[in-house]
Amino acid sequence: MKAAAVFLLLATLSGCGYHVAGTPGVSGDALPKTIHTIAVPPIKNTTIQYKLSDVLNTYISRELISRTKYKIVPDPNGADAILTAAVVNLSSYPTIFDPIAGRATGTQIIVTVTFTLRDKSGAVIITRPNFEVRERYEISIDPKQYFDESEPAMQRLATDVSRDIVSAILNSKF
Repeated sequence: MKAAAVFLLLATLSGCGYHVAGTPGVSGDALPKTIHTIAVPPIKNTTIQYKLSDVLNTYISRELISRTKYKIVPDPNGADAILTAAVVNLSSYPTIFDPIAGRATGTQIIVTVTFTLRDKSGAVIITRPNFEVRERYEISIDPKQYFDESEPAMQRLATDVSRDIVSAILNSKF
């Protein structure tokens, strides 16, 4: 019985393999060891919605700074890796309708992004050609309580896209 307790204690102390992805020094941070700086040039946009691509660059940089040990630099020529991205599709459609007014009260936004992380020699470290993120937001039907929810929804969408891109990078096997 005592041997089983000692074994259980040792197994617990040795760790179960759980870790937070992107934490420096753990296996979730699997980028090549030669990478210390990452450049995030302006995000390209092939859609008619300009707001997301305008803020996405800042949100991705902020996410990389908060979750990794990498320094974000403005000049791709001075970086160990370059993260390029493009918003290739952005669509929205109503999901909930008010049965009395017949107006939409909920909307779903779907954004498709392509991104590639390359090292300074141009070799691809990770690429995702059709990376999709969804965000839902509600619209008030009462004109007295109505406020435009599209801007906060766009910020939530940028946060989600940035978080998911950084997670994909940090959790990829290289």
